[in-house]
Amino acid sequence: MSKGRTCPTDYRLPADAFSAPASLACNVLYVIGGLYGNRQALDVIERKLASEPGAAAVFNGDAHWFDCDPAIFSDIEQRLQRHHPLRGNVETELARSGDAFGCGCAYPEQTSADTVEHSNRIHQQLQQTVDSLPGMAEQLGKRPAWLVAEVAGEPVGITHGDEQSLAGWQCDHAALARDERQQQLNAWFGQQRIRVLACSHTCSPAALSTGQWAVINNGAAGMPNFNNGRYGLLTRIAPTPSASAIYRAHVGKLVIEALPVNYDQQTFAAEFAHQWPADSPAAVAYGQRIKHGTDRAPADACIAGFTFASTLCAMDAQLL
Repeated sequence: MSKGRTCPTDYRLPADAFSAPASLACNVLYVIGGLYGNRQALDVIERKLASEPGAAAVFNGDAHWFDCDPAIFSDIEQRLQRHHPLRGNVETELARSGDAFGCGCAYPEQTSADTVEHSNRIHQQLQQTVDSLPGMAEQLGKRPAWLVAEVAGEPVGITHGDEQSLAGWQCDHAALARDERQQQLNAWFGQQRIRVLACSHTCSPAALSTGQWAVINNGAAGMPNFNNGRYGLLTRIAPTPSASAIYRAHVGKLVIEALPVNYDQQTFAAEFAHQWPADSPAAVAYGQRIKHGTDRAPADACIAGFTFASTLCAMDAQLL
């Protein structure tokens, strides 16, 4: 068994997971995956929510990752309780006794061994944080792995990975771009009540729509995703568009969008450096991305069916 690459059997989602009645009803839905312990991003998200009456937020996993300081972890966890948190692989493995599966990322073969090793070491550090907080492991473990929300009367499915597994990689950009995967999803949606699936897990955004259905992967809410600024992404689903959307698609009466999370980069970077020194696994694995962004442009996220909604504005273009 290879820690960080193995997908535990209990990650499997039931075949009828998204046929369940909605457990949340709202007019505006925010789906936030990959907060990664960035509480400056959480500040921005909470302000966005407050500005939209009737909005609700689902944090669909990996809300924790860089927050190894127990005080920061606890602060984020307390604030998440106001919303609808789900389990990602991070929360699931932090709640599990033992370390059989490492970080639980279920990395594919093409992911480097160094990446897997860094993630496992970050998980070990974070596990010590959780172990120091009485009752925290149990709290994380009680979260559901998926949720059906009713947005303006329309059902939307939310999970961390893909429609089959909590840590599935079949909603990453490379998978969604393949014809056979699109055919598979077309058949799957044909059997579902939902027409929108919102996910994250892969730490890289992707968006695909046929007009009849859509899959949107927000990548990371708490880290840069693109090469034009240091901001996170969240998914917004509503019957009306947002003026700040980067790209969007329409499915029935719903508008599915990617919105920027323009967090305080300077404060986040300082808080990250305080918790993860230069030679730590998180600094080695994520330091450059946090400082400089990625090499992908926003257009690279859109596979089909999504169009750019506005000029990219209010972005932090000062890439160090």
